[in-house]
Amino acid sequence: MQQFPSGAEFNAGASGNLPLRSRRAGLGHCLWLALALIAWLLTTIWVRPLALPDEGRYAGVAWEMVRSGHWLTPTLDGLPYFHKPPMFYWLTAIAIKLFGFHEWSVRLASMTGALVAAGATWRLMQRWVSPAAALWGLAIVATMPLFYGGAQYANHDMLVAGFISGAIALGADALLSRDAGLPWRASLLLAWTCMALGLLSKGLIGLVLPSGVMFFWLLLTRRPLWLLRLFWWPAPLLFVAIAAPWFVLMQLKFPEFFDYFFIHQHFERFSQKGFNNNQPFWFYPVALSVLCLPWTVALLTRTRIGVARDLSHRAVRVLLWTWVAVILAFFSLPASKLIGYSLPVVPALAALAGEAVARWQRRWLRTTFIVVAALLCVVAVAIISRAETVSSKALAAAWRAQALPDDGLLSLRLYRFDFPIYAQLREPLPVYHAWEDPALVARDSWPRELIDATQFDPAMGKQVLRPVAELKAALCAHDVTWVIAGKDEREPLLNNATTAADNEKYALKRVERSKLDCR
Repeated sequence: MQQFPSGAEFNAGASGNLPLRSRRAGLGHCLWLALALIAWLLTTIWVRPLALPDEGRYAGVAWEMVRSGHWLTPTLDGLPYFHKPPMFYWLTAIAIKLFGFHEWSVRLASMTGALVAAGATWRLMQRWVSPAAALWGLAIVATMPLFYGGAQYANHDMLVAGFISGAIALGADALLSRDAGLPWRASLLLAWTCMALGLLSKGLIGLVLPSGVMFFWLLLTRRPLWLLRLFWWPAPLLFVAIAAPWFVLMQLKFPEFFDYFFIHQHFERFSQKGFNNNQPFWFYPVALSVLCLPWTVALLTRTRIGVARDLSHRAVRVLLWTWVAVILAFFSLPASKLIGYSLPVVPALAALAGEAVARWQRRWLRTTFIVVAALLCVVAVAIISRAETVSSKALAAAWRAQALPDDGLLSLRLYRFDFPIYAQLREPLPVYHAWEDPALVARDSWPRELIDATQFDPAMGKQVLRPVAELKAALCAHDVTWVIAGKDEREPLLNNATTAADNEKYALKRVERSKLDCR
């Protein structure tokens, strides 16, 4: 593998030897495309209800921050919830405070991650490859169905993907710029900031993945000692100042935090097979091939490093392939696999495809690909929207329209993550279940999430997780009690209940005390 070029070679090749007017034109077009990217992602961000379980769960945690005013400790149904760090919840809670609750407002955090990923990768390509490749890379990432869908899905995956991508692209830019005698400190500080925010978004992968990519990239390009240049002393201090306080505060408040968050949620979930979504080793390459259509065709022309214009160009190509290989290998190791985990590699794939498409001579072919890709994105959203048949939106609307202030509300043998936020509940929702049943914690499930959370607040756990034996007393405590239950629920106490609203699997039932034997 060839080494990085000298500073003089970088200065000669960094901008692709294009005339200044062409470089400025490319920058102007890309800025307009960035605005178009925002408009494009907003186009369908509002059309479908919150998907379950992820969108309902994570939007619900953000809603609890807003309604309780407690922003440090994430809570799920009033119980401390430490499956993920708080950055997504903070951004989503801010969006709710600014714009109110809407499906689109709770997805803005994910869109922010998409913009960071696309913008940082575009900047890397524009500076070190060519404006044309950067332009097409940005257009391609915007119309990759996986990226488009991830930017409109309210969970942690796209947000951490954005910060991972930003850390890699900005870190590489800092090293390339420093060797070329160009300003580099701002890029390096931003790279460490992205790693800190990535750590606060989804844990250790926000630090481990960018570090792994940079390590193997410098190893492949025979510059391992350049790793030391990443540790310009203000940068790690900035990282600690941003990332450390929340973790320290949680450990001080909850002594069990470190073991649960780092050991159980990170190392055990990574190494063990007792969690959901087990998939074979080849899952990600196959899934990406399908979910990046039609741009997978362009990627087929980039199966090798190929002939680069200059050494800086070649270094970026090696980075992009290292970016893809390291992250896919990392996520392919554990048995549990979700397609959202692969989102950090999508900007790199788009950059590689963008360089290929920029060389296509037939304009009609590029136009055809863009149109087909955009249609695939919109059609996919439409299909997903129609497939969502268990949303609690209608149930919550019926409760808000019909319930009186003194009415009771409880959930029976289930917890619908999206109900509290659609109903704008101001208090935790009591859930009546056979909580003593050991089968509830035998697998990764919503009962296990709530039971795990009680270790951090046992008193709240007793208030929220109620035994079914107490159901009659709860129903008799109010003239009217609203019960969220399965449509096939056979509880005798609900025999005389009326159904206020339902969906494919769940129902909101109205129980009147006068129809019960409350003696």
